[in-house]
Amino acid sequence: MVAPAERVGKKTSQSIYTGFDRMLIGDSWRLGRSDQRIRDLDPYKGDTLLELASANAQDIDDAYAAAAAAQPGWAAQPPAVRAAVMERAVAIMTEREEEIVSWLIHESGSTRLKAKLECATTSAVMREASRIPYNVQSRVLPGDVPGKECRVYRKPVGVVGIISPWNWPLHLTSRSLAPALAAGNAAVVKPASDTPVTGGLLLAKIFEEAGLPAGLLSVIVGSGDGVGAAFVTHRTPRVISFTGSTKVGRHVAELAAEAKIIKRVDLELGGNSPFVVLEDAPMDQTLDAAIFGRFLHQGQICMSANRFIVAEAIYDEFTQRFTERVRAVKYGNPEDEDTLVGPLINQRQLDNLLQRITEARQAGARELVGGKPDGLVLPPHVFSEVRNDMTVAREELFGPVAPVIRVGDEEEALRTANDTEQGLSGCVFTRDLERGTRFAQRMECGMAHVNDQPVNDLPNNPFGGEKNSGIGRFGGEWAIEAFTTDQWLTVQHEPRVFPKRASEVSGAASVGG
Repeated sequence: MVAPAERVGKKTSQSIYTGFDRMLIGDSWRLGRSDQRIRDLDPYKGDTLLELASANAQDIDDAYAAAAAAQPGWAAQPPAVRAAVMERAVAIMTEREEEIVSWLIHESGSTRLKAKLECATTSAVMREASRIPYNVQSRVLPGDVPGKECRVYRKPVGVVGIISPWNWPLHLTSRSLAPALAAGNAAVVKPASDTPVTGGLLLAKIFEEAGLPAGLLSVIVGSGDGVGAAFVTHRTPRVISFTGSTKVGRHVAELAAEAKIIKRVDLELGGNSPFVVLEDAPMDQTLDAAIFGRFLHQGQICMSANRFIVAEAIYDEFTQRFTERVRAVKYGNPEDEDTLVGPLINQRQLDNLLQRITEARQAGARELVGGKPDGLVLPPHVFSEVRNDMTVAREELFGPVAPVIRVGDEEEALRTANDTEQGLSGCVFTRDLERGTRFAQRMECGMAHVNDQPVNDLPNNPFGGEKNSGIGRFGGEWAIEAFTTDQWLTVQHEPRVFPKRASEVSGAASVGG
């Protein structure tokens, strides 16, 4: 492999594919110090894309130290400087799209459709981030002390630690990284071991080429077991932004609480999204959405339609027509233009899913569509007569399996939809939009959609969940809130008169006033 291009802040003729056997730490691309090595595999072909030495605790110290040193100067830059880096990053992604798409296909098992969508959503995140420097606003508040001016300064938190997953690695890293940088912070990223390039190293290359000053972004590659605790508990980051499973998210929150310096934690965790079909649903529209919302990226999406909850009156029609559609879904080679279902990310994910399928059969669910895996490609599966207490409905599947649950009426549909420990996303289909709106408002989830499938993420809207699906929100003004903090500062413009006895204290006076 060719060594990475030097940091020059301008376009190079070299492909941004190269140099990913090293990680960016501070101002240089270098090997990790650990003896452990990470093999980056193509989940469809099984080929080794690259090997790299894992980071260790010293690498984490170096990355956070560089970030802390670089951040004050970056925060002091005019908004136009930070916005321009984001705008150049968007332009680079546009120019390099085919390279990026190819990395997503070969490293994360993305189909070409999903990879192009991920490029588009990542660009949208960066484009939205280019507006953030102008939207970080301070305020002047009224106060009851004569001559006192009360100011509230919105300031960057300093350094942000970002832990990202393997399923939409480019987008889900950039969703935290771009707004954090745009708001004036530095960042250290730890991508998933399955996707070190698309989850971090590729973005480091893009921002390097866009002219991001040295030290502001480092990428630490290592397993969660190997470096996760040191990454989270380190004294430097003031915010840890984590996207991943509920189980790991709980552990991250526990580590952050036990750190010597308490830090804020934003968690976007697993989901069990209900796809509710009421008896008056527009059937063709509903079926189109059902196929996309369940099988895009093999169902490996936290907000993917995990359960289909269908009213009794149309259950048989929906199930029959949905099954026909699923049988026509193309699965296999992710590079083909019309493939919808490609490979699962690794053997562990496949084994877990096969276990859920076996349990569904044993519990009495009726398998309408199925098939044996070919490598890591699992054909789409459909189960009817599923009960909400079956494992196939209780757990996030993260694969191309669609359980269909029969309910009697709208109220039972709502109870079934809310009967889960997760609360990320959900949707409802009906011809009556006001009815759908009332239903969606009663859904116990952070995001609810009427007559659209649940896989939605718009960069200026709040993304996040309730219950065990997380804490905090991403996107727009919510991203600003996530990566900034308020400082109350007062200026006493005239000498203050302090009370000398209790009788001089008025009810309106502030503490000490």
